[in-house]
Amino acid sequence: MKQPLVAVSTDVKAFENYDWHATPDQYLEAALSAAGVFPVLIPSFGERLDFDALLSSVDGVMLTGAKSNVHPAHYGGKADEKNGPYDERRDATTLPLIRKTLEKGVPLLAICRGIQELNVALGGTVAGEIQEREGVLDHRAPESDSQDARFAISHPVRIEPETCLAGVFGVGEVRVNSVHRQGIDRLGANLTVEAVAPDGTVEAVSVKGAKAFAVGVQWHPEYWAASDDASQRIFAAFGDAVRAHARARTDREAIAR
Repeated sequence: MKQPLVAVSTDVKAFENYDWHATPDQYLEAALSAAGVFPVLIPSFGERLDFDALLSSVDGVMLTGAKSNVHPAHYGGKADEKNGPYDERRDATTLPLIRKTLEKGVPLLAICRGIQELNVALGGTVAGEIQEREGVLDHRAPESDSQDARFAISHPVRIEPETCLAGVFGVGEVRVNSVHRQGIDRLGANLTVEAVAPDGTVEAVSVKGAKAFAVGVQWHPEYWAASDDASQRIFAAFGDAVRAHARARTDREAIAR
């Protein structure tokens, strides 16, 4: 079987007087090596993109993390310097793409900013600077010039029983990294909490009644996908779901012929 295609979100960044549509290497490497899929970057052109055509050609969607945050206008919040920066071209692409992906039953893996996009796309809200809340851990990356130090595995999350991730990890705890200052506030419609941090921060969700794998995680499994068992398991589960979707699509196309 050929490697199935997976659409990967992009950030829009200014560089040398050009706007670049890009995503960090670690996500692409994890998709290719740990999930065994062929990652394809999707430019952030919003409604100019034909999402129906895209989702008839790929067998999975992966939403990456980013330095930017979802613009508060999408969930009734107030925009200010404290909860920025923003990438509104990405928002205009990922939010409708998420809804269409779920409608079409295409497997979805949403990471960091991606889980927040998933929550907002389904009517939820995002809380900013969560480390300032009483009793909440500091989920931001430690100050360091070393990316390995910034993305180090740092705290446990509790996997909820009878969830998708319980099937991936088993019930109990796994240790994850933590590189975020925003988190899920009000949970979006049809989302189930899959994992929580010791302070109650939502660390993973899934979509109730989804036609295929549809999971979001707040941590960064892509960074350690080559060496950490828990990180590898997430991508392996996503890859399995993508290949199952590809086989089913091939069968439908064969019958149609």
